[in-house]
Amino acid sequence: MAAISPPAVQPRLAETPAQQRYEYIDAAQIPGGGALHLIRQGDFFSIQFDDDELMGSHVRHSEQALATLACAHLGRTDGRVLVGGLGMGFTLGATLAAWGPDARVVVVELVPEVVTWARGPLAHIIGGSLSDPRVTLEVGDVHDAIVREPSGFDAILLDVDNGPDGLVQLANERLYCDWGLRATYAALRPSGVLAIWSAYADADFVSRLERAGFSVEEFTIPAEEYNDNVQHTVWLAAKPGHA
Repeated sequence: MAAISPPAVQPRLAETPAQQRYEYIDAAQIPGGGALHLIRQGDFFSIQFDDDELMGSHVRHSEQALATLACAHLGRTDGRVLVGGLGMGFTLGATLAAWGPDARVVVVELVPEVVTWARGPLAHIIGGSLSDPRVTLEVGDVHDAIVREPSGFDAILLDVDNGPDGLVQLANERLYCDWGLRATYAALRPSGVLAIWSAYADADFVSRLERAGFSVEEFTIPAEEYNDNVQHTVWLAAKPGHA
């Protein structure tokens, strides 16, 4: 495997005192090409894709909203939930807080090193989420988990890219195309909900969701709870039916 070079530019981290140094912790190859880089500056951590920041430990509000909005929409706290993308664990943590003791949560993470980071340098951020008895962790492609279980989930929460395209992994585009969305529709139980995080709005993607049979709500969520300078998008795509 070829060596992975550190990113050429400093990541977009929150402002910190000048004496807090930039520390390059680790890197991971992504299947299909590209690399993730784990960066630290003082108390803040960042995961970058090449030179673009995908997530930071100081920005978690919209990732948490992905879970809380989906749970509120369902109106129940049991059932089976698929979380696509472990990241820094913000969506998983919010899922465990929102859903009850009878829920079952399957987390699928593509990059093995992200799981290693979760149990190592990011363990204080993720806390005890991975040891929760409701959680099953898989290393693999969330698309495979979706297509192998028709009517397998009450909720599917996707935060695997920067939006409904294949920025991080080109293969992610199959999650967002017409046939991929139909597969996700089939993986949901009646009245189930698909929640998707995005760094931006996308009217064409909403149309694709509707063509797949979903009714769609779009939410604009501040990236940080008390700071609306940066806005993210969460779509709730509901499957009709009765549980």
